[in-house]
Amino acid sequence: MGYMVDGVYHVGDDVTQTLSSGAWERSRSTVRHWIGQGDFPAEAGRYHLFVAWNCPWAHRALLTRVVKGLTEAISVSYARPNRTDQGWVYDADGEFSDPVLGARAVHEVYSADPMRYTGRLTVPVLWDKVQGRMVSNESADIVRMLNDAFDGPDLAPPGLRGQIDDWNTLIYDKVNNGVYRAGFASTQDAYESAAEDVFDVLDQLDHHLATHRFLCGDAFTEADLRLFPTLARFDVAYHYAFRCNLRRLAEYAHLWPYARDIYAMPGVAETVRFDIYKKGYFSASEKRNPLGIIPIGPEIDWDPAPEREELSQAGR
Repeated sequence: MGYMVDGVYHVGDDVTQTLSSGAWERSRSTVRHWIGQGDFPAEAGRYHLFVAWNCPWAHRALLTRVVKGLTEAISVSYARPNRTDQGWVYDADGEFSDPVLGARAVHEVYSADPMRYTGRLTVPVLWDKVQGRMVSNESADIVRMLNDAFDGPDLAPPGLRGQIDDWNTLIYDKVNNGVYRAGFASTQDAYESAAEDVFDVLDQLDHHLATHRFLCGDAFTEADLRLFPTLARFDVAYHYAFRCNLRRLAEYAHLWPYARDIYAMPGVAETVRFDIYKKGYFSASEKRNPLGIIPIGPEIDWDPAPEREELSQAGR
C-alpha cells in the first residue's frame, strides 16, 4: 500500500498492523488541525476533500458535506476504485482526476504539504487551497469540524453530544472498525472475537431502533452518519469479503429499514457506489481474494424507504 517518511513516498508495507495475537489494529491519524482555529477560517470555497468512493471513513466526510449543504462550498477529488503500488491514484482527467493539485496519487497530496509527513497515506484528506496544506486526515475530526464551522443542520447539538459520543465510541470500535478486525484477522480466535463483537452490537442497535427512528431519538445526528457507511457496505462487501456472515443487514427487522430510511434522505444515495464497493473489497488480495474474482451478487433493493416517522414520538 505504501507509506511516507519525511515527505518521501516508499512502496511496500509501513508498520505492521497485526498484533502477535493475530488481531488487527488500525493506525492513528496524525494531521489534526481544525477549521475555525488558528490559520484555518471557515470560508466557503477554501477547502477541498481528497476521498475514495469505497473508503467508509471518506464516506463520512462526503455525507457531512451533503447533509450540511456544503456541496458548493467544498470541492472533492475522487480516487480510482482500486489501489496500486502507488496507493490511491488519480487519472489525468475524468471522474477520477484531481482538479486542484493535478495529483496522480494521494501520496503526492501528502508530499505537497510542507510538513514532510511520515506515516500511512489515508483518505479523507481535508485540504486548505489558500495555504496549500492539509487541515486533517482524521475523518471523525473532519465530520465534527465541518458541522461546527459551517451553517446547516446541526449534527451534534450540545444537548445530545454526550449520547452521540457514547454511540460513536461503541460503533467505531465494534462495528466500523470491527468489520476490519474480522476481515484482516490472522487467527481463528481473533476473527471470531471481532465478528462476534460486530453482531453483538448490530443486535443491540436493532433492538434500540425498534422504538427510535434514529440513534438519539427523532433527529438524524453524527452518530447515524458515522454508522451508515458500514451499513451501506455490509451485505455487498463485508458479509462476504470480510466473513461477517452470521446475518445479513437485510435480515434485521429494524436496522434494515433504518438504513434504507437514511439512504432515502436527500443527497445520501449520491454518496453511495455499490458497484465500486464490490470492485474494491473483492480486488485481488493474496490473503482474502487471490484470484480477484468479483461476485455478480447480491442484488439488494434499497428502495423505497419505509415509513418510520411514527418512531419519532416513541424515541423522545
